[in-house]
Amino acid sequence: MLKAVLFDMDGVIVDTEPLHRKAYHQMFNDVNINVDSALYESFTGQSTINICKRLVEHFGLNDSPEHLMGLKRKHYKYLFTNDDELALIDGVLDLIKDYHSNNVTLVVASSASMVGINQIFERFNLNQYFSAKFSGADLVKSKPHPEIFVKAAESTGYMKSECMVIEDSTNGIKAAHAAGIFCTAFKSPHSSGQDYSLANIVVSNFNEISYSNQNDFFVG
Repeated sequence: MLKAVLFDMDGVIVDTEPLHRKAYHQMFNDVNINVDSALYESFTGQSTINICKRLVEHFGLNDSPEHLMGLKRKHYKYLFTNDDELALIDGVLDLIKDYHSNNVTLVVASSASMVGINQIFERFNLNQYFSAKFSGADLVKSKPHPEIFVKAAESTGYMKSECMVIEDSTNGIKAAHAAGIFCTAFKSPHSSGQDYSLANIVVSNFNEISYSNQNDFFVG
């Protein structure tokens, strides 16, 4: 039986991708680098600092990863306050409420910073539904390393076989698979070029994984 659900945030709970994309490309312009679409898509699901480390190495930049991260976060902070594209993913609030009302433990496990997670949760009043929040930025390894999902599952007090991850990115799906946790890949229209081959199931509508339908999809 499904006892706990570990949610990724970006691309699953909230559509921050347009804001992150704008902030990253403004930062790319700041440091005068040209990041093509294939390289940018490979970043999906990774923490900002690890993306910036990759950029410094890839382009041989003299700037530090921390400097790039600061530039990106400055742009994102402005966009978060001033851009009107920020919205919850269609159907996710109903899914969260459905699980919560059926006593399923909910945890967020995101590569976003804890500051970023808290911004989203406060803006959309989500704290009432979740028992814990984990940020990949606070861990030694980020997705696709399984650490974040192992820790998130442990926090629920349930066995991994009673947990499910919902992810939309290649790196997140790899992390869930490596952690040995059932993974639902959400085929988000906002995350292109992702590999769902390691997921247990792939859905494009959250109704497919409602609590009442668990016997049709969940193999714990």
